[in-house]
Amino acid sequence: MKASRNLTLGPAAATDAAPIAVMSRDLIENGLPWSWTPERVARNLAQPETMVLTARDGEHLAGFTIMQFGETRAHLSLLAVDADHQRQGLGRRMLEWLTESALTAGISAIGLELRETNLGARHFYIRQGFALTARIAGYYSGREAAVRMLREISVKP
Repeated sequence: MKASRNLTLGPAAATDAAPIAVMSRDLIENGLPWSWTPERVARNLAQPETMVLTARDGEHLAGFTIMQFGETRAHLSLLAVDADHQRQGLGRRMLEWLTESALTAGISAIGLELRETNLGARHFYIRQGFALTARIAGYYSGREAAVRMLREISVKP
């Protein structure tokens, strides 16, 4: 693990579509058909109701998130942090950034799905205030179950 003090968060640029897609394929979709292709990421970048957030260590893409904003709920589609930057609080920082954005937009809950077997991610989300709400058999290409999680959010008094 390498520590860095140059980590910055900000909206993704169009040129980030391919690196984000590759990171998704390698870190999230590993062993499944590649669904978050560069084209799909680019479509999400173009959607005004979707936030694609990047974390950079200098010029290096250290992590990213993709979240869609609805009327009262947001859906976190993807969150990934590269191996060199894991367990340093970067995922938490990105999620906090998105949560603040959701609160500003009047969102009251954030939902997500993840592989049932991804216990590390599940524990991460539980520590961030998410609760398990459902198990969905065959969610990932008919091969793997997912768990659905939800976090109610509100302005702190």
